[in-house]
Amino acid sequence: MNCVVTAGPTYEPLDEARRLTNLSTGRLGSELATCLAAQGHEVVLLLGSGATFRTPSRASRTLEFTTPADLAARLAALASGPVDAVFHAAAVSDFGFGRVFERDAGGGLVERTDRKIPTSVSNLLVELRPTPKVIAQLRGWFPSARLVGWKYEVDGDPASVIAKGLDQIARNRTDACVVNGPAYGAGFGWVTPAAGCRHWADAPALYAALGAWLAGECAG
Repeated sequence: MNCVVTAGPTYEPLDEARRLTNLSTGRLGSELATCLAAQGHEVVLLLGSGATFRTPSRASRTLEFTTPADLAARLAALASGPVDAVFHAAAVSDFGFGRVFERDAGGGLVERTDRKIPTSVSNLLVELRPTPKVIAQLRGWFPSARLVGWKYEVDGDPASVIAKGLDQIARNRTDACVVNGPAYGAGFGWVTPAAGCRHWADAPALYAALGAWLAGECAG
């Protein structure tokens, strides 16, 4: 099959010297791309420029992205070719910067528009604005592809994380969601509306299961 895997972090620039990013190494998506390629699939890996995991992948092509908008543009460009499955494991920034203010001596707010905000500035206030959800656009770009999202959660318990995975599927018209993080616990959950949640103990088991799902050997 023709597969697309996204991996690693996006970033949002504060100014020309500083940025907001996510704590993602890109390892899971990169290893998944290599595993799928080893099974004979044609794989395009979209890798965040800030990814620290740089072991060479066996993907047919590796393309770098920067911001959520850049990732969205690269995915939209791939939609013109044959794509059978998209594994969206990238850690996309939920927030970007809006306006930037400095509080003056009188307590008022003065907007800063510096290309590089001076370090002498004190009492800096920054707006955070939600970024457009890349996962919400996948079905429009790839109407007949199998779509898998990721849900990493820090707070809550396994049941709440599984519920969020199912909500992600319903809201974004994806087919499945991989859940993990401290709230879920060790390993990974494979969430689908039909089968609920199946547990995989580690990353290699997850990669094998995703390959079996593509091959139709794993129901749900």
